[in-house]
Parts: sequence; C-alpha cells; structure tokens
Amino acid sequence: MVDGDSGWNDHKLVARSIIRDRAARRKLIARMLMLALFLMAAGLWLINGWLESNKWWFLLWWGACGLVTCGVLLFALYDALAVLREERDKSR
Repeated sequence: MVDGDSGWNDHKLVARSIIRDRAARRKLIARMLMLALFLMAAGLWLINGWLESNKWWFLLWWGACGLVTCGVLLFALYDALAVLREERDKSR
C-alpha cells in the first residue's frame, strides 16, 4: 500500500465519523461558525483599510467569507436532516 493511500483512508474514516456522530457534527458546525464570524469581524475592523486599497483582495476576502458561511449553512441543513432521520428511525 502506498503511504498516500493510508492517509486518504484515515481522512475518510474521520469524515465518516463526523458525519455519523451528532455531537461531532455540532462541534464542527460551531467551529466553522466561529471561523466565519472571525473572518467577517477581521474584514470589517482589523484589515478594513488593507481590503479597501485593492479591489481584488476585497473580492477574494469576502468571497472566502461567503464560501465559509455557505459551508456552515449547508452543514447545518445536513445536521437538521440527519436529526430528523435519526428521530424517525427511533420511533419505528
């Protein structure tokens, strides 16, 4: 087995465990939300002048903030649907 394959399999196992475990999903969502809030706060107050000086940095920064925020929303939607599925399976 190639060393790269072992790392890939480890990453798949971690991702699978996060997706299946409700507590791990919620911790990841919270961390992603904190990252999104930090990026937005930094863009508004800490590096505002630097972002205003170049339109490409501005677009890149706020585009990254938008992508992180969309990731949080999609992962939260997945979590909500997974919880509904888990609760439906419990009642059967």
